[in-house]
Amino acid sequence: MRLHFALAALVSGTGALLVLAGVTPSAAQETHVHGLSGRAAAGKKVYQRFCIGCHGPDGDGAGENALWIDPKPRDFTLAVFKCRSTPSGTLPTDEDLFNAMTRGFVTTNMPQWRPLTAQNRVDAIAYIKTFSPKWKTLKAGTPITIPPEPKVTIQSELHGRELFQKLECWKCHGPTGHGDGPSAATLTDNKDRPIPPYNFSTGSRFKCGVTNQDLYRIFITGLDGTPMPSFADDIQPGEAWDLVHFLRTLQPFQTEEATVWKTWVANHGSELKPIGPPGGGQ
Repeated sequence: MRLHFALAALVSGTGALLVLAGVTPSAAQETHVHGLSGRAAAGKKVYQRFCIGCHGPDGDGAGENALWIDPKPRDFTLAVFKCRSTPSGTLPTDEDLFNAMTRGFVTTNMPQWRPLTAQNRVDAIAYIKTFSPKWKTLKAGTPITIPPEPKVTIQSELHGRELFQKLECWKCHGPTGHGDGPSAATLTDNKDRPIPPYNFSTGSRFKCGVTNQDLYRIFITGLDGTPMPSFADDIQPGEAWDLVHFLRTLQPFQTEEATVWKTWVANHGSELKPIGPPGGGQ
């Protein structure tokens, strides 16, 4: 009994010291998005009600539902996030996390959390940030600048096709963008788990959004924790837009990009060299 009370007193005393020092399991972490301030204490309740089943009580992605989920839930203890407006290797902004939670992730079990109030979401983000010490020592990266999108032209799309070949995008995404490139079956994430490349023929949404600006951002920031790198050092801003315009032609929709492409291909399709090895590209 004495040992029991001694241990209890020690734990209680240690807890009191931590609180006095301002260090608690859910430290006073705040978030600021769209004029709202989120608090970890309030976010903990939201997390325990809606997030803990997949992401787990410790935020490590080991919730009771994780066994049946593929791809696996995000491990918040690593503070590595795919969808960011910040450069590769940096922390996302609070708004990035808010947008991800609001938008959800296509082809995963992560839904859109629009039914929750904006305040609920901002609070939840504040609590999520308590799972990794990185948030206490590092600042979010500076968001990249996205230049105005130029007009869609066949010249832009053809150059984008050349870049798709030159940058070897086809090795993962396949020559026609169906996610069936020669490297597709070998790809793994930062936890050595298999991860398929995006299949452009499946729909209009990307992992991190739906607009051309979202797709541009993916090229420049990369998707941290996945094999998708940042191309910020490999292409110029205008070239990134060319790649955006070409990739839109791979989707099964009647977009402006698709219309321009189909009109040109109808008369000049025989001029195109096949994408992939050996050589290829236009």
